[in-house]
Amino acid sequence: MRVLPEGRLSYGLQLPVQAQSTLFAEPWEAAAGPAELRETARAADRLGFAYVATCDHVAVPRRLAAAMGTVWYDPVATLAHLAAVTERVLLLSHVAVAALRHPLLTAKQYATVDRLAGGRLVLGVGAGHVQEEFEALGVDFGRRGAILDETVDALKEALGPEEFPAFRGERFAFHDLGQAPRPARTPRPPLWVGGSSPAALRRAAQRGDGWLSQGDARDRLPGRIAHLRRLREEAGRTGPFAVGAIAEPLYVGRPGWDPGPRMLTGDAQELAASLRAYGEMGADQIQVRFRSRDVTELLDQMAAFAADVAPHLHL
Repeated sequence: MRVLPEGRLSYGLQLPVQAQSTLFAEPWEAAAGPAELRETARAADRLGFAYVATCDHVAVPRRLAAAMGTVWYDPVATLAHLAAVTERVLLLSHVAVAALRHPLLTAKQYATVDRLAGGRLVLGVGAGHVQEEFEALGVDFGRRGAILDETVDALKEALGPEEFPAFRGERFAFHDLGQAPRPARTPRPPLWVGGSSPAALRRAAQRGDGWLSQGDARDRLPGRIAHLRRLREEAGRTGPFAVGAIAEPLYVGRPGWDPGPRMLTGDAQELAASLRAYGEMGADQIQVRFRSRDVTELLDQMAAFAADVAPHLHL
């Protein structure tokens, strides 16, 4: 199931504001809100970004709040809202913690998003990592991987073309229950699996239409991608499979301020050459994040990247 063009390295954006972990949020995002979120999504739509993405946490325990923050916009509500202010950019959940919810509920929500967006949804799912979140919602944290495996299988049926989908597994079973509207994309929206554990790689290879890295360093990616290919071959799976990577934080040009360590800066050709390495490893798309001091600088960085760096990402 192909949604990204062949022969070039696509690029997408995890949106600011909607998730404010100290691991990646810029200081200005704390005072920002829906207006900046919409402005960024519109810019990505206009500038040729492949997708915009949102994260998922229902509730953050106090012990993790200092690092993770408690600002996590609901991905379904956020993507549905952004569907109304964009026209072409894909809308990605990166990632939905799908094991927290019954697959029929997830299918209803994301099928509606896809219908509202005219077929632009990509459903990214992952296992989750916050035990208290699972316990509060009555889901067995220790079995979350197995639950997610079955959830993915159920979602592939529930998001398919049938108005009355049927599925029977160990935990979930449904038949003769109609859901409409159906997704706009046929036969169903793509389902990308996130995570870099052995179980996540197996899940992506055997069940997914793509893989979303959770921040693997460059030196680990070739091994991850090779392992994915072996697993897919062993499972007899063929056809398009989107491989994603998360690039280092970027700044196009030479910042006149200290943006911090572990980032890529430089002119367009330098940045493009560095980012093309992801494609040479086997990635189809990279998720980019720009260092910025306000939304205006973020939009300027996005425009500079689209105009000066992106044209040199062809493989």
